[in-house]
Amino acid sequence: MNFAKKLQQVINHDLCTRCGSCVGLGRGKINFTGYTGTLLPHIVEPLDEELAGELWEACSGQDVDFPALDRFVFEGKGTHHPYFGTYLDLSIGYATDRAIRRRGGSAGVISATLSWLLDKKLIQGALVLGMSKEEPWLPRSFIATTHEEIVSAAQSKYLVSPVNETLPELEKFDGRLAYVGLPCQVHSIRKLQMAGHPSVEKIKYIIAPYCGLNLHFSSIISFLKSHGEKDYHDIVDLQFRHGEWPGSMRVEMKNGKVYQLPKFHANYLIPFHMMNRCRVCIDFANEFADISVGDAWAPRYEERGKGFSIVVTRSVHGKKILDLMLQEGIVNLQPVSVQDAVRMHSHMYDNKKRGAFLRMKKRKYPPYYHLGFPLNIGFRRRLFEFWLNIMSCLLRTKIMVKLAQVLPAKVTGSVFNSFKVAWKKITFNVKREDL
Repeated sequence: MNFAKKLQQVINHDLCTRCGSCVGLGRGKINFTGYTGTLLPHIVEPLDEELAGELWEACSGQDVDFPALDRFVFEGKGTHHPYFGTYLDLSIGYATDRAIRRRGGSAGVISATLSWLLDKKLIQGALVLGMSKEEPWLPRSFIATTHEEIVSAAQSKYLVSPVNETLPELEKFDGRLAYVGLPCQVHSIRKLQMAGHPSVEKIKYIIAPYCGLNLHFSSIISFLKSHGEKDYHDIVDLQFRHGEWPGSMRVEMKNGKVYQLPKFHANYLIPFHMMNRCRVCIDFANEFADISVGDAWAPRYEERGKGFSIVVTRSVHGKKILDLMLQEGIVNLQPVSVQDAVRMHSHMYDNKKRGAFLRMKKRKYPPYYHLGFPLNIGFRRRLFEFWLNIMSCLLRTKIMVKLAQVLPAKVTGSVFNSFKVAWKKITFNVKREDL
């Protein structure tokens, strides 16, 4: 089996998730050409079959065996749900430390958990994603070894970020690690753990966020152009969830100007700049983490402000962590029903667990998850996907992308948000029919 050829096909056929594992483990033979472009890996030196096979084991682009990973990670313990995976407990909660809660993307649960693990000496470091000090327009992963470093990396970063290129650093690290990554990145970590690879032996806990999609860096360039700025090198601070929950996209420039847009308005960038591979990803709730955390999108929580998270306790040692944190008052957690857990993210579960499968059928080279095709996709849902694909193709044309750069971001964001609210009402029943 020619593993080098298979890896090249992942890149050529738009299957690469940009998890970064092949670059991290490639011994300099695979590189990224630039972090402000499409960020695709390139094989710059021939790969011998042994190394190519090792990289193929790590690849999360084409072949991810969901049933096998579920058996490996959870060993048959817990309840399995077809939308959000294996779980032991479902909760709504937040970090009780107000500063951590406010700083977090939703409610600070991930940051609080990492800090607690560090304080209890259960870990000596945590791989997190912060913003580069040298290039503040780019996210950079690093191993945090202090409470301050963990908090500095709080909040979501909605840009393509190849976290797993740090695998050599993880292997060399002296101590136990926690790991924070997106579903596709976690898929690679779990595949490597299942293969017994030394680069991931020190990862003892995976505390990870929900994820719907990632944006190319072109989204930042477009946002700046819509404000009359031409050079992203003039950015001194970039945040995607700044301020009170749910936060705002905020960019500060060298000249002192600050451009800010509420999160839901800044989402106008998604149809123009989202990574195409995300359209065929079926993992929204980070199903192979020990603890998964996402925003609690429900009116009763949204109206209160401050931020609430849905917390999915998956593994036995993940449950031990949260039980102890709850006893010590580090987090506040209240049980939530399966129905409520699905309802608050029903749009994304429909998108990932039905829409992604429909989109895969249109691809000549789809990813393979070792799962059957969903049976609950009726004619109306298929028709909805047809129109959604037409709209997506239109919005990604050069003229529409250019128009989004020319119009002021506040105008585009406001129009987009109004359209999204109306669209959600119109399609509400279709997206939930038989879900």
